[in-house]
Order: sequence, then C-alpha cells, then structure tokens
Amino acid sequence: MKKTLEVLNRLKTNKVINDYAIGGAMGALFYIESVSTMDLDVFVLFPDESNLLPLAPIYAQLKDWGYREDDNEKECINIEGTPVQFLPAYDELLQEALTFARTFDYQGVATKVMLAEYLAVICVNTGRVKDKLRVDMFLSSEGFDVVKFNMLLAKFGLKERFEQWKM
Repeated sequence: MKKTLEVLNRLKTNKVINDYAIGGAMGALFYIESVSTMDLDVFVLFPDESNLLPLAPIYAQLKDWGYREDDNEKECINIEGTPVQFLPAYDELLQEALTFARTFDYQGVATKVMLAEYLAVICVNTGRVKDKLRVDMFLSSEGFDVVKFNMLLAKFGLKERFEQWKM
C-alpha cells in the first residue's frame, strides 16, 4: 500500500486534487481492528468545484500514469495492486472530516486519514449493519473521544439516528 499512497500524494502535488483523506474500513484500520475490506476509500476535494464530472481529471491522470480499472472491483482503479475508490467529499460532514484529517506516517509515506470520531459519525450517517459494528468497536477503543463524537453527532443532526441504533 506504500506505493499506492505515494501515487495519492502525487495527485495532490500535481494539483489534480486539492486534498484527500482515507476513510471507510481502511481508515478505521489506523485506529481499530476493522471488518475486512477489499478497497481503499479516498475522499477528495477538487480544485474546480464547478466540474460536473469531478473524478474525470483523477482518472485521466492515473490513466496517463498507466493505471487502469480494477478487474475485481469495477468502481475502483488498481493503483500498485490496491483497489482505490475515489469519492468526492460531497457534503459538509465529509468536507469537515477531510479538512481535520490526521497525517500518519505509513512506512515513510505521509498520508491523511480521517479522525476516528469522524469515521464513526460517517458510519452512523451511512447506517449499514457493518457500520454499526464499526461504531461499537470505535466506542470501546482506547483513545476514542466520546465527547467529540457526541458533539459531531449533534452538529450533523445524527444524534437521534444514533440513539435509535442503540435500541
């Protein structure tokens, strides 16, 4: 995955994207043991927000660099053996999660990962069974800031959904 992260950083350096942060199950792996996943979810901010096809410049640049659609995960691009799914940070929650992402060193490569509390709130927003399991793991993990999590739930109008989830 080191080489994959280097390519993501190159996309940012070349100004194809303004910024990125890893989310989803791979993002969760930086904090907790996660449910298995096949792809790397990369949330991105774009230089041109008016573009109707915001992912097109990413795919064009990656194609120029020799990367292609993943044979097993059609919505992904295979970058150095890792299926990568690019997702626009399309709402305020994702944009804020990306903005406040933490930089980790992964085998000598700086990479941004959404904070655990944002990952958990995104899980509540998404609402799948596997997301509920991931939130339970976050809540029981050392270092998880429950106060911050509750503040984010309230800020993004998800407190009631979370309370219903716990029933």
